[in-house]
Amino acid sequence: MYTFQKFTYLFYCIHLLIILKLSTMENPFEIIFEKLERIEEQLKNIRDNQHLTFSPQIMTIEQVASYLSLSKATIYGYTFRNTIPYAKRGKRLYFEKSAIDEWLFENSRETTKDIEKMASEYIYKNPIRF
Repeated sequence: MYTFQKFTYLFYCIHLLIILKLSTMENPFEIIFEKLERIEEQLKNIRDNQHLTFSPQIMTIEQVASYLSLSKATIYGYTFRNTIPYAKRGKRLYFEKSAIDEWLFENSRETTKDIEKMASEYIYKNPIRF
């Protein structure tokens, strides 16, 4: 009988320890739920930032004229000759800022330093042979 009492007491102690451990331990479902909420919040922030980053900035003819310091008549002339990138919906003209920036610098001139570098590279790649 003595060993049975020891066993019962030991079982009771283990049972108390398990109950104490479970009562102090956080609910795993709450932890998962909190982490899921944080992930959803981060995804929402990423989606919002992508929308701001990747959405093209659309400009009207007045904005383009102001941006390029040109008159509206000049911009209309460029669109008539298809020299400036634009989109037309009905009677309205729309311009994407990034396309205007590319168009603006597509015929940029090289600096003297750039030309000297290209000349040096050409001479290095094509040495004079006698």
